[in-house]
Amino acid sequence: MGALAAIPAPPFDQLGPLNLYGLLIALGVIAAIWLLGRRFEERGAGTSDDASSIGVGAVIGGIIGARLYHVATDWDRFSDDLGAIPRLWEGGLGIPGGLLVGIPTGLYLARRRGISAAMAATCAAPTIPLAQAIGRWGNYFNQELYGRPTDLPWALEVDPEHLVADPDTGVLFEAGTTFHPTFLYESLWNLALCGALIVFDKRFKPGGGSLMAIYVAGYGLGRFWVEGLRVDPADTVAGLRWNQWVAVAAVVGGSMLAVALAKRSGPDAWDPETMPVTVLASGEAAETGTSATDRDDASGTGAASGSADEHPSDDAAGAADAPDDTSADSLVAADAETSVDDDRGADERA
Repeated sequence: MGALAAIPAPPFDQLGPLNLYGLLIALGVIAAIWLLGRRFEERGAGTSDDASSIGVGAVIGGIIGARLYHVATDWDRFSDDLGAIPRLWEGGLGIPGGLLVGIPTGLYLARRRGISAAMAATCAAPTIPLAQAIGRWGNYFNQELYGRPTDLPWALEVDPEHLVADPDTGVLFEAGTTFHPTFLYESLWNLALCGALIVFDKRFKPGGGSLMAIYVAGYGLGRFWVEGLRVDPADTVAGLRWNQWVAVAAVVGGSMLAVALAKRSGPDAWDPETMPVTVLASGEAAETGTSATDRDDASGTGAASGSADEHPSDDAAGAADAPDDTSADSLVAADAETSVDDDRGADERA
């Protein structure tokens, strides 16, 4: 099946010494860190340096998790060639594994820099689909993970050496067949998801980090239908590809978590006019390990002490004028004992 108009197969997959798959992932990471830094600074939660440190650590954890997930779910490919496991440039990153490892890693690193996990999750939520939207184009240059045959105007051409077997017949697709460009579908979905999360955050200000849970549900929804189009080999359970079941879990789990977090924190938890400042814009709190609230308390104590030192006579006068609660209590107790003794004497005389 060939389309009258189609997306041509890429003419190359290298740019000099650079592999385009890896380059596009790197560009996605750079864009995500840039957006994270902007969102930190807009909220006074951190700086671009914080975003860089957190982002790099989260990406490293995410890549490790994504590769291990891919290896685990496609073990037949690696069982006889363990040396292929670290060859990331050949493709093979499972996004579910990347999220499972990368998100907790990023939240942990944010806490280490004095940024709350909830704030970090809210700021990072739209940055992840932005990175995915760019990184998915690496699949185009690797000519992999395409969808079922189609003759739509935007169908994708694939070179013969990159053709796979039809999952329905087990027979290799014929040369000249054009396919659904699933990399493009998922890239556009993630780009739209990024924009939707930013708009939703500004309008409704969801709290408790629930924006990250909304991202997980939104990504799962898109991944479910895109995954259903793919023809690359995959395990199936009850007629669905394994990653479709993972996507269903993401939709259900993300939705439930978003509701739970939003109820716990309230709708205006991130309103700059009502929320306390958690980290100084200079990043001083992260460097010293002291929160802004602690600094405010210390400043208040210092101010009170300074005031007392400047007006010692006023303090002395106040102390003289203040009633002695201890003396008053003693007098009341003495009167009570005298009354009791008088009563006992009266009883004895009676």
